[in-house]
Amino acid sequence: MQKENAKILDEMAIDRIIEMAWEDRTPFDAIEFQFGLKEADVKALMKKELKFSSYKLWRERVENCKTKHSAKRVEGIDRFKCKLQRNISNNKISKR
Repeated sequence: MQKENAKILDEMAIDRIIEMAWEDRTPFDAIEFQFGLKEADVKALMKKELKFSSYKLWRERVENCKTKHSAKRVEGIDRFKCKLQRNISNNKISKR
């Protein structure tokens, strides 16, 4: 992970990144847009913050999830969250 990004992230931001990474419908592009972390940085953060068994489960889930990668998404999905989803506090995207 890039050192400048690691210094900027506080505990609340790390928790939100982990939450977004676990969500199947949230692509890595949304995390990069909001926090400036590329997919590799998110994977490194998850490996550092999660127990190894949880990290393995997450990686397996991400590999099999078509919605986590924008290139694999179905045509027509052009938003980061469901339009029916409630606004989440501390989520910059939902506060626009």
